[in-house]
Amino acid sequence: MSEKNESSENTETMADALKSVETVHIGDTVKGEVLAVEDKQLVVGIEGTGVEGVVPLKELSTQPIDDINSVAKVGDKLDLVVISTIGKDKENGQYLLSKRRLEAQKVWKDIQAKADAGETITAPVTSVVKGGLVVNAGVRGFVPASMVSDHFVEDLSQYKGQELEFKIIEIEPSENRLILSHRAIVEAGKAEARKEIFAKIQPGDTVEGKVARLTNFGAFVDLGGVDGLVHVSEISFDHVDKPSDVLKVGQDIKVKVLAVDPDRNRISLSIKATLPQPWDDIEEKAPAGSVLTGTVKRLTSFGAFVEVFPGVEGLVHISQISHEHIATPQDVLSEGQEIQVKVLSVDPDQHRLALSIKALTEAPEGSSDDRPRSNGGNNNRGGNSRGGDRGGRRGGRSEHTQIPAEYQQDDSGFSMGDLLGDALKNLSTPNDEKDDKDNK
Repeated sequence: MSEKNESSENTETMADALKSVETVHIGDTVKGEVLAVEDKQLVVGIEGTGVEGVVPLKELSTQPIDDINSVAKVGDKLDLVVISTIGKDKENGQYLLSKRRLEAQKVWKDIQAKADAGETITAPVTSVVKGGLVVNAGVRGFVPASMVSDHFVEDLSQYKGQELEFKIIEIEPSENRLILSHRAIVEAGKAEARKEIFAKIQPGDTVEGKVARLTNFGAFVDLGGVDGLVHVSEISFDHVDKPSDVLKVGQDIKVKVLAVDPDRNRISLSIKATLPQPWDDIEEKAPAGSVLTGTVKRLTSFGAFVEVFPGVEGLVHISQISHEHIATPQDVLSEGQEIQVKVLSVDPDQHRLALSIKALTEAPEGSSDDRPRSNGGNNNRGGNSRGGDRGGRRGGRSEHTQIPAEYQQDDSGFSMGDLLGDALKNLSTPNDEKDDKDNK
């Protein structure tokens, strides 16, 4: 073969070889063989091009990588996408490649398919940022704070690291925007649980629950997907300023169902209704004649209501406050004051407790209580008689001072006779005046 023919064949072979080399463009999907594994990148040869490229560590996977050797080794062949060129010499230059972005393209397609089908996705919360949560769904997803739960959450950090279910709210692959909602999942779950609970729960039932959240006006208790409210007044027989003083979020408690309102999705609960009632065994705890320490809760024109046990109040009538005459209980007592009282009488059925302060002290000389009182030979220490036949008519409710039936008892549980007490002494009738003259 002549040198001319041989040269012609070599030229054709090189031309054919050059024609077989594919041109690499940004955005192309290529296959690369791992030539070297370095600390923070892979060096790969792009098949069919005769050129090399690099895959940075952060472009290897959509998942975090601690050790690059755990995901690739020399000789592996990877599907990659061309991101950009490195350097100006394209013939001998290198290309920046990504495996992560190729995976992300597939993830976007899968998420879009689920969104179209109305399906949900599950993904871990990777970080908490201003305004919401960041999740790793194969691509970056964002959950606005308003879509985290069905109620306001002050501290979102509790969700970091949790794997949650989300509804796809908005998806835009070209802008790498994926908006998710966990609130929609919570609401859907509660709606289903609500149907079941409202179908079986009844007022009077005693159930167990978990304190879900606390407010100034009460505690919301999770009954298994539905929250019921324990108003602050239903937490304890003792006074409670703030629910957080006695309850903690996550605490297991027993509650009694007070009311159920399916139309308004409301369940009213009580903790104190599950506790021993304050008036149980009151005759043993506060027998007549016993001395107790209590707190003045309310002052009225006719006396003072004193709490001697949590939820148990007794009345100290104004006539039983002092041996000396006082115009109003406020003259000598104040709300919140701690005092000692003597039990005069107990009525468990009517929840009445008659108390006295002055019974614990001796009457001063010259006071009205210290003066001897004639009652036809009977000394009435109740202070409602002044002697003879007068005392019988003036003692509490005489035939001349009958109290109408509608005024016989007020809301406090005490009769008008209890509340008026010595005030009835000032009432007089024509017959009383005649008796006065006869006695003289």
